[in-house]
Amino acid sequence: MKADPTHQLKLLDVAELDSRAAQLRHQRAHLPELAEIATLEAERTELTDKVRDARIVVDDLTVEQVKADREVEQVKTRRERDRNRMDTGQITNPKDLERMQHELVSLERRIASLEDSELEVMESLEEAQQVLDGLGIRADDIDARLGELVTARDEKRVTLDSQLDEVGAARGPAVEGVPDDLMALYERLREQKGIGAALLRGRQCGGCNMTLDPSEISRIRSTPADDVVRCEECQRILVRTDESGL
Repeated sequence: MKADPTHQLKLLDVAELDSRAAQLRHQRAHLPELAEIATLEAERTELTDKVRDARIVVDDLTVEQVKADREVEQVKTRRERDRNRMDTGQITNPKDLERMQHELVSLERRIASLEDSELEVMESLEEAQQVLDGLGIRADDIDARLGELVTARDEKRVTLDSQLDEVGAARGPAVEGVPDDLMALYERLREQKGIGAALLRGRQCGGCNMTLDPSEISRIRSTPADDVVRCEECQRILVRTDESGL
């Protein structure tokens, strides 16, 4: 393939812009905030499940405590009723009095047992509530941090997108006048190699950084300036200038 040396030289400007665009896209895809956001979002999802489970425990224990409170009050009410009947002389039969006294003893034991159970439920509820509160605090912390990270990420994306737009706008004038066949070769190589053209500087390919052997340098030196030269190592277009050392 042949191409005017000035058109070949323009490929270096195009390659520089494409390299810059690739760097910007890489930065955009690998922002430091992204990894932390992914980690926190995964933790937040897991935390949501834990909060749901912890709230179920709290709700169940709350119902259990209400039931325990009601049972204690019911037995205490019965005890007070029986005591009142004895104290006011409503029961005069000795056997009935003895039976009532035994019942009061049983009620006292029942109350003590129920109050112990009630206390256990209260302690369990307190612990469960602490767990739920702790999860809620962690969730709030994650949400706050995620907000900061998303804001920082979006701000950086806006900056990088703006820079990408500038590079894209500069590429049009850079490729202007370059023959279609040369540009097609460059684009094909860019897709394969990331960089389609490179400067031959000091007998070294600017694409793969390999130093060309003397026989290859001799061949390139004898090649007409309008011939499109390729690096034998990486196959990129080699653009010759005064820096090439030929």
